[in-house]
Amino acid sequence: MESQRYARAELRLNGRRLSCLDFGPATGKPLLALHGHFSEGRGFAALAAELGPEWRVIAPDQRGHGESDRAPEYSREGYVADAVALLDHLGLPSAVVLGHSMGGKNAYHLAARHPGRVRALINVDDPVVITDTGPSGISFCLDWPRQAPTREALLDGLGEAAPIAGNWLRQQPDGSWRLPFVPEDVVASDLAVRGDHWAAWLGSDCPALLVHGRRSFLVSPELAREMTERRPHTRRVELDAGHFILTEDPDGLAAAVREFLGALP
Repeated sequence: MESQRYARAELRLNGRRLSCLDFGPATGKPLLALHGHFSEGRGFAALAAELGPEWRVIAPDQRGHGESDRAPEYSREGYVADAVALLDHLGLPSAVVLGHSMGGKNAYHLAARHPGRVRALINVDDPVVITDTGPSGISFCLDWPRQAPTREALLDGLGEAAPIAGNWLRQQPDGSWRLPFVPEDVVASDLAVRGDHWAAWLGSDCPALLVHGRRSFLVSPELAREMTERRPHTRRVELDAGHFILTEDPDGLAAAVREFLGALP
């Protein structure tokens, strides 16, 4: 897959910046793409290249990530409100909404709360139940270095975690490099996804696609089948990948999404 060029825009929400990538073209059918923790809108560049020019992929840096400002809280209500504000800002009555991991949860909560805004739903490896009530499963990021004099030094400090966030590191005016998020914010966001989200997953009836990885640590094949069987108008595609499908099997994801979009009425 080749990467796709994009235009970056932003809107202000109560003084807070929400940054967005618009992969265009403006004449394409809108697809709102919501990334997961540790990522940002640029993660959808390859998918946008595969879907264009028929589809206009719009990928915000969700609150606290990338070029978007930190937020006072990281609830589903907050994330969904950001998505609705972005659609309003772009003058889009509705869109197909795709989300990976935490972004998938935001996508189906958006569909449940604002069904008229979501034409179809694509959930990429996000479970409806996260039962662990202990410390955040991604609290390991609290030990990551926040900045370093060089990009290489920051990558070295991240160690085995470098592939997770390494693509999105930011250079500062003084030449040093930093993480594109604040780890405490990501942990707070992760804690907010804990619990049972079946009501939201079943709270809309638009066409839906669930794409999951056979080796995912979050969505087991059994849970994926149950999610598909219990929700009307829902298809399932299993890929030979883990949780990070966008990088582990980008071609398989693009093929599944393209086929699903092609079948929409």
